[in-house]
Amino acid sequence: MRQKLRDLYFGKTRAAKLFRYSLVTFDIVSILFFVVTSLLPDASWIYVVDFCIAIVIVTDVAARIWIAEQPMRTAFDFMTIIDYIVILTLLLPSVFESFLFLRIMRALRLLRTYRVLQDLRGEHVYFRRNEDVILSVLNLGVFVFVMTAVVYVLQKDLNPQIANYIDALYFTVTALTTTGFGDVVMKGTAGKLLAVVIMVIGVALFLRMVQTIFRPNRVHVTCSGCGLNRHDADAVHCKHCGKVMMIETEGLD
Repeated sequence: MRQKLRDLYFGKTRAAKLFRYSLVTFDIVSILFFVVTSLLPDASWIYVVDFCIAIVIVTDVAARIWIAEQPMRTAFDFMTIIDYIVILTLLLPSVFESFLFLRIMRALRLLRTYRVLQDLRGEHVYFRRNEDVILSVLNLGVFVFVMTAVVYVLQKDLNPQIANYIDALYFTVTALTTTGFGDVVMKGTAGKLLAVVIMVIGVALFLRMVQTIFRPNRVHVTCSGCGLNRHDADAVHCKHCGKVMMIETEGLD
């Protein structure tokens, strides 16, 4: 059983790839559920869904620890600790209400699914060609989700202008883009400092994304001669050692 689970999490079979894609899909759907339900009044069905999501996360965490070569290291890994807190917010929302924003931090798992990234590189030429752009957009999206959640939790009881997650998202995006309409502002010293952090880090992320979009397309193909692993998408020779490259392309349009 342990070996079968390892094959699912780390294997190269079609079933293993589908399993990993399903985990990423679950993360995305659960994050969207957290966002949508923040706009809704409390209802019993929300707690039922929360419980079901918690069971899935508990199962995933237990499986990852069980199959790990170093179980204790995995059990106290940063992302695993985040999962523990998320589980507590799902099972005891009234007790851990102040930590609800950590549910959104499950989005960080999307950046840590290295095996999924390898699957995408191996199966999709489009992903290989545009990996830097896709990952930059994903980084920015995760940052927006996490910062919006932090803004919402810190300001919802203090700031009447931020009554729900959409208000927090609106402020975060206007701060990131330095638009600053001024109709929603942060309250208190902590709120103002958070706004500064959002603007500084956000501008850096936007610049990074613009750079990856407008610079020449690069693909991750390792040169057998010198080991250079980034090349122009249409490269014929390695620009470092001159060895002939065999880069898979879709041909001319």
